[in-house]
Amino acid sequence: MTKHGVSTTVSGEQYEKFYSSHRGKKVTRIMYDWRDPDTNELFSCVAPTLNECRHKRGEWIARQRKN
Repeated sequence: MTKHGVSTTVSGEQYEKFYSSHRGKKVTRIMYDWRDPDTNELFSCVAPTLNECRHKRGEWIARQRKN
């Protein structure tokens, strides 16, 4: 998803699952990038599920369109 610390997402969404440790337990996380095909702006987040990432993206898009 990144090359030299820069997102490689050209257009649309890209995500990857990784594991982290929280209070001694292994937890799954999703690293999510989405690039707006019209404005070329990048949205990135980390969340427990892909659906939650997409929900956060939807909220971000709504805020962007209000401005």
